[in-house]
Amino acid sequence: MLHEATGLTLSRSTVERAIKLRMERTAAANQDVYLDRMTPDELTALVELVVVPESWFYRDPQAFQAAAEFVRARLAGDGNRMVRILSIPCAGGEEPYTMAMVLADAGVRRDGYIIDAYDISPACVERAKSGVYSRNAFRSQDLAFRDRHFVPDGEDYRINDALRQQVRFKQGNLLEFDLLTRTGHYDVIFCRNLLIYFDKPTTRTAIAKLEALLADHGLLFAGYAEVPSFCQHGFTPYPYPQAFGLKKEPARPAPAIQAVPKAAPRTVRRPPPQAPNQPARLAPLPVQAPAAGAMDTGLLAEARKLADLGQLKEAENKSRDHLAQTPDSAEAYFILGLVNELTDKRKLAEDYWKRCIYLQPDHYEALCHLALLAETNNDPGAATALKARAARVYKRQQGS
Repeated sequence: MLHEATGLTLSRSTVERAIKLRMERTAAANQDVYLDRMTPDELTALVELVVVPESWFYRDPQAFQAAAEFVRARLAGDGNRMVRILSIPCAGGEEPYTMAMVLADAGVRRDGYIIDAYDISPACVERAKSGVYSRNAFRSQDLAFRDRHFVPDGEDYRINDALRQQVRFKQGNLLEFDLLTRTGHYDVIFCRNLLIYFDKPTTRTAIAKLEALLADHGLLFAGYAEVPSFCQHGFTPYPYPQAFGLKKEPARPAPAIQAVPKAAPRTVRRPPPQAPNQPARLAPLPVQAPAAGAMDTGLLAEARKLADLGQLKEAENKSRDHLAQTPDSAEAYFILGLVNELTDKRKLAEDYWKRCIYLQPDHYEALCHLALLAETNNDPGAATALKARAARVYKRQQGS
């Protein structure tokens, strides 16, 4: 039910914790009673407990600088146009407000752009609309922007009204409704660190929706762990260091289609897309090749599939069975890291991912997950180094 409502691939332990808390708050005697009483409002309350609204201002600042340059170029080419920007999901508003601050500092006129921001969480949307943030939202080393664009509000800080008016916040889920029919195309889209929570079919659906929303010559920014997924589904990297921007691939001429005689009608099916990372955080990437000398017994493929389905104990057992035969399997350690992260054993997850990159230094997914973990642990130095290392790996892989 939660997967259908959010698109998220959630572990059993995450769901059980959320249900237990809501049962206590609604005085439900057991899970059956709780589910029998389920209403749309209660489902929303349950969703609030499983989403991950973690963000902060100026997170991965290169993306905002690249976007600002792109917006200025658009407005220089047509001074009468309005540049439209989308942030989805927007969490508590840190990302869209950062974009507004960067554009203000770059001298972009206020009537030259508008930012739409959506999040599945009504609580996040309300917090974003208030524009009030605690010190935890300010993690950048340079906090001069806080002096320029915020005013003290008790122990917190409130963003100035001029910037608040540049962002339109709404509750919504990318997967549940057609934004295009309501909003039209966007010149710039921020959709960062959403796909890492999705399984492969949901990832394909999300990318298709984003592709439809993005203008033909527009620019999309993803999380660094998600760039390969977009590249496998009709996007190309945007050449701006550390920005993790993407553009649509140029449209290809349609192949000639021979007429089918009426006497022999048939259905022409569209070929499936090519097979292709805060939740099963499996990157929808091809499974990395086993380490040299490793014997692929199929256990790793089974482990991946089980982890995708949220069957974590079974995935762990398959990975350990594989390690019993192939002790130097980097991929098995990577999957064990995912399993332990999903069960809130982050230190163990970190240890397994470090073993993974020790055995396979160019394991892109492990580097990305370690960088995400470093961000969560408020270690920006380690996160930056790991991101840069992952970017170099990805650049080499693209070149080959």
